[in-house]
Amino acid sequence: MPDAASTGSVRTEIDGRIFKITVDNVAKKNAFTPDMMQQLSEALTAFDDNDEQWVAVLCFAGDHTTAGLDMPKFFGPNRERRDSPAGNIDPFALRHRTLKPVVAAVQGLCLTVGIEMMLAADIVIAADSSRFCQMESRRGIAPLGGAHFRFLTRTGWGNAMYHLMLCDEFDAARALQIGLVQEVVPAGQQIERAVEIARRIARNAPLGLRAMKEAALKYIESGESMAIAAIPAIHAKVMGTEDAKEGIRSFVERREARFQGR
Repeated sequence: MPDAASTGSVRTEIDGRIFKITVDNVAKKNAFTPDMMQQLSEALTAFDDNDEQWVAVLCFAGDHTTAGLDMPKFFGPNRERRDSPAGNIDPFALRHRTLKPVVAAVQGLCLTVGIEMMLAADIVIAADSSRFCQMESRRGIAPLGGAHFRFLTRTGWGNAMYHLMLCDEFDAARALQIGLVQEVVPAGQQIERAVEIARRIARNAPLGLRAMKEAALKYIESGESMAIAAIPAIHAKVMGTEDAKEGIRSFVERREARFQGR
């Protein structure tokens, strides 16, 4: 049976009112496996269910946030499937999300699902080493974890389309400029700073904060609901195409994709 070091894991730690969640698959630049995604959902649900923990910090071990999904394990011929219980908190906050505050700390490569997970948080602290890229369309598919609308609400139409259409890589300074992250700190200090902010948040009345977050979500709820409802149609349009197959093939074969528009 493979050990956690070879398959990746999500571990939790309680520090007073703070619930720290650490994603750890350093050997693969924290690429997510289906099992890790399920573990993250369980960790977020444990935080949401515990009245003693008021703020969560989502962070990542090693030099990188995540290189994205472990593609063969999600889409390859031997792909794995993991289903979390229906009532669990969703790491992408598409089905169920916590009303408690969540602070994310990111560093190094922060690709695809990494961006979508940090967009599901409330506040993002980035190391100055951070490099962001929403590259799904470069692989013949499309973002399915919320980037198609949260990138827009965080950064505005022009900035969102610029980066979603170019599928380009940009740095922490650019992410701060467009509002994708809230602070940039020297690499190695991002988790400490995220915990510090979480502690400051935890000094405030927890029920008031949750009511405020719930009210803020009401403001964008109808638009988000429609965007989330569109995800199955987006999936159906792109995942069965020849371009999607070519994108995944090119990723596995480490070459430039050759798309045909079909």
